[in-house]
Formats: sequence, C-alpha cells, structure tokens
Amino acid sequence: MRQKTVGIIGGMGPEATVDLMQRVIKATPAHDDQDHLRMLVDNNPKVPSRIKALLEGSSEAPVPVLVQMARDLERWGADFLAMPCNTAHHFHPAVQAAVGVPVLNMIELAAGRILQETPDVHKVGLLASTAVIRTDLYVKSFAHRGVEVVHPGDKSQDKVLAAIRSIKAQTFSSASLDALNRAVDDLIARKAEVILIACTELSVIAKKLQLSVVTCDSAQVLAEAIVAEVMSAQLDGC
Repeated sequence: MRQKTVGIIGGMGPEATVDLMQRVIKATPAHDDQDHLRMLVDNNPKVPSRIKALLEGSSEAPVPVLVQMARDLERWGADFLAMPCNTAHHFHPAVQAAVGVPVLNMIELAAGRILQETPDVHKVGLLASTAVIRTDLYVKSFAHRGVEVVHPGDKSQDKVLAAIRSIKAQTFSSASLDALNRAVDDLIARKAEVILIACTELSVIAKKLQLSVVTCDSAQVLAEAIVAEVMSAQLDGC
C-alpha cells in the first residue's frame, strides 16, 4: 500500500509555490520524515503571464505550457494535481481535460470552505488579481449559492495589482502593504462579511495584513485539500 502523490503545477510565482509546499508540510500530521507527503513539483516560472493573456490579449498563451506541465507530472507518477494560482484556474478546464488524474479546483474549494464555515454570508470581498475579478472566476462559484462577490474600487484595485507585482519582483514595501490594507477597508465599506485572499502571491504576505473580519485564504484551503486527498485513501502498489 502507498499514499497518493500530489503533483504541483507551480512557478506562478515561484515564492507562492514554495509557500504552498510549506503550508502542506504544516498541515500534515507528521511525527517523522516518512509521515510527510510526497510532492512532485514543477516550479516553472516560464509559464506565460496569465494576466497579460487575460487582460492585455497577449498572443503567448499559458495553456500549452500548463497542459505540458500537467502531463509531465502525471507521467512522473502524480495521482492528482494542484495549481497554486487563482488566475490560472481560468484555464482549469483545459488542464483537467488534458490528463487522466484529478486536478483540484482551488476556486471551488475556497468557495465551498467559506459556505461551510460561514453559511449565512451574503457578501464576500475579493483580494485578487484584476484578471480573477474580470473573468468572474469566483462570481461563477458563488452565484448558485446566492452570495454576492465584491471587489475594491478601480483605483484601489490598480494598487492591489501593483502590490501583487511587487511581491513577484521582491520589491514589496510598506507602501504596498498600506495599499492592500486600504483595499481591505474598501471591501469592508462595501459590506463584505468575509475577505477571501484569492491570489497566492498575497497569501505569501497575508500575515502582515490588518484583517478585522473573517478571512479565508485560498492557498491554505488548497494545502489542506491536498493533505486530505492524500490521507483519505491508500493505493495498491509500492
């Protein structure tokens, strides 16, 4: 009998991938090395920009690279896949269709967690990339649950995107943090009862944010789902 192996479609960005791995390690009930999960990780920062593809109409599409990464991970022995990038989930259907193993859907997992833990919620505020907002990824997930998704105003959202880019560039500053905290205030002013951190770059610095309402972090939800998937079943073989 053996445990399942997770394959991580990573590099979007690299630090967010490492952050997910750390979250998986911390979420695993382990007493020794052998108790931890096997992770096959393609930490590939060469995936074409999802934001440029979705917002700027770039001709360099992420899908072929994401599909090849998924197929490679499956070939290397992954029993299921995870993709620590909210924006990349716009391409989740294409990635799932390309492989024979399940690809966890972080969008659905995060929405489901919020509804499980705060079943009476009416408004969820998104801290996310502008591409996630414009493609309505979370709007689609929450719509049939009767929950409204709100996001910061345009000027505030521009600063959120700038902060995300500063994390990728390792230039995150106190000014970036102030902009994110003002975006949180904006969401609360728009009656958000739950703040959803819907960008894995923001998950990297989430502990620095001033959050006065219930918060859900999509990266943490994905990490816990990975552990649960592995712990839920043993596979035949060695």
